[in-house]
Amino acid sequence: MPRVCYFTGKKTTFGNQITHRGKAKYLGGVGTKITGITARKFKPNIQKVRAVIDGHAVRIKVSAKAIRMGLVIKPIKRRYKPTPAATAPTA
Repeated sequence: MPRVCYFTGKKTTFGNQITHRGKAKYLGGVGTKITGITARKFKPNIQKVRAVIDGHAVRIKVSAKAIRMGLVIKPIKRRYKPTPAATAPTA
């Protein structure tokens, strides 16, 4: 499964990490120079959660922002208590 949010569509994006050397002019130096550019990835904070989708509890991948925004509706907790007749052995 891809690393994509079910609700917001957030996914991995790409960018560059730029490395500098030197001292800034306003600090008394001659200025900073770029010494290297490296590719990097920006990954969204994707979580696996159980949510109610079309009336069914389904496990989906959702970004943390979607959870905070309240887009995820979680299923109700089941409070299963076995009856005494169900636990007694049948002869």
